[in-house]
Amino acid sequence: MTRALRTPQRYQLTKHALAIVESKHPWIFRDQLSTAAAALADGQWVALYDGSNKLVAHGVYQSTGAVGIRILTRGPERPSAATLGPVIDAALAKRSELWAETDGVRALHGESDGIPGVVVDVFRGASVAVVQAYAPGLFALARWAARFVADRLELTTIIEKPPKRGRGGPERTRALRGTLPELVKFTEGNRAMVASPATGQKSGTFLDLRGLRRDLAQSDFTGARVLDLFSYTGGLGLAASVAGAKEVWHVDASEAALLLGEAHHAGGAATHTWIEADVFEWLPELDQNAKFEIVIVDPPSMTSTMDQVPRVLAAYKKLYVAARRHVAPGGLLIACCCTSRIARHEFRKAVGDALGGGKGFDLERELPAEVDHPVGFPQADYLKILVFKSRR
Repeated sequence: MTRALRTPQRYQLTKHALAIVESKHPWIFRDQLSTAAAALADGQWVALYDGSNKLVAHGVYQSTGAVGIRILTRGPERPSAATLGPVIDAALAKRSELWAETDGVRALHGESDGIPGVVVDVFRGASVAVVQAYAPGLFALARWAARFVADRLELTTIIEKPPKRGRGGPERTRALRGTLPELVKFTEGNRAMVASPATGQKSGTFLDLRGLRRDLAQSDFTGARVLDLFSYTGGLGLAASVAGAKEVWHVDASEAALLLGEAHHAGGAATHTWIEADVFEWLPELDQNAKFEIVIVDPPSMTSTMDQVPRVLAAYKKLYVAARRHVAPGGLLIACCCTSRIARHEFRKAVGDALGGGKGFDLERELPAEVDHPVGFPQADYLKILVFKSRR
């Protein structure tokens, strides 16, 4: 991104946009912008003025999508290392107690930590930070933030991953500091795990599912059979195995993820079976007599726009209708959703209806967000984890 785009350009806010800034929400949506915004370049940093020509905030403009401007800072002071450094220090301080459990931590979680569109995951034992920016104009900020985190935690390697949808970022995963590792090792409690920053999803693993892995590992699953659908590299199955499960089936469409899991996440007491398949096609064909004490369902988001939500909810219904048939009497069905476009109450209802509308399953609990994945505004509430128990 050119330095010219990081030099803020003046933009006067509409009344609706000003109200958003004053409400502390980190996004100004596209329909709240004036027609003058069309003259801004994608990724342009902007100085935001109110109707009385008072400088009230700074942000970054993006030309497509529902979000028009991401707020960087509020007030007249221009964003700088002096203003943003303390924000990162505050985020790191909130995670201080988490290091006692794991050395795989999300050090920065975008807007909810005050650094919009930037995430930094840290594998401290391997001395690695992995950074991603999710919007044009934020790549330089992301690299600076990653270096700041790495310096604070004395890390030797920084990996930059391209944004999910491209748009001006790096074309491939690369090392900004040190060399690009094929795998990084990290621990959660008594479990040794690996991530693949170069080829894996997110930073190479799903740190946001730590709470579910913890919940599973602390349970008593002695002798249980586990069906883990959309298993990726099998971290959830490993946690269930550590808790005493005797058999774990990992089902995923990615051969590479399953091979990595088979090589590194097949520990514990269980026998592990790795099945490469499209879950939506495989599950309806599974023998109806195959029963499991724990069935985990963690599908991909399947939605990038709000108009896709009805289709995705319909797909969820079919998925959970099929999954419920394989839950043993008194067993657990664990339902996950990883998109903010489906509201928490919508997800709860969709799964509950598919499980019989309260007639066959009871919702036991919802797991909270992890401390390193804070929910700072409504649209950040993307991950939902529901634990249902069969009455049969």
